[in-house]
Amino acid sequence: MSRAFVKEQESVEELPDKLISEHPNLVTKEGLAHIEAELRRADAAHAAAQVAGDREAMAATAREVRYWGARLASAELVPAPADTERVHFGSTVTIERADGRRQTYRIVGEDEADPGKGSISYVSPLARQLAGKEVGDTIRIAGADAEIVEVR
Repeated sequence: MSRAFVKEQESVEELPDKLISEHPNLVTKEGLAHIEAELRRADAAHAAAQVAGDREAMAATAREVRYWGARLASAELVPAPADTERVHFGSTVTIERADGRRQTYRIVGEDEADPGKGSISYVSPLARQLAGKEVGDTIRIAGADAEIVEVR
């Protein structure tokens, strides 16, 4: 077996870092807990990969540890809004579309956002439209108007 082949087998390239948003890393209390949990999970997975001697898994989990460590280091905890008159980071907003459908969204940090579960990133186009608005205001969404019917 050639020496070049052995060296290729032994080394695994470090994976490039995951992209980190240029926006401030605003987080809710739940978002901060999510980041902390992801970092613990990544640390545990990395330790397991080291014990197993799995170089590919070590590279993948090291990247996750770097990402979640950076997100934790840059996290800016934003307290729940006391003002329920206007839409703020952390607000839960219900809108009613022209066809009568009601949709509720919570405005959260980027790592916490899950639109399918009703949470949207504060940098999303919808959240940007909602910011500063209050009950009775109208926004434009998907080419139609929608009214804000509740802020909490």
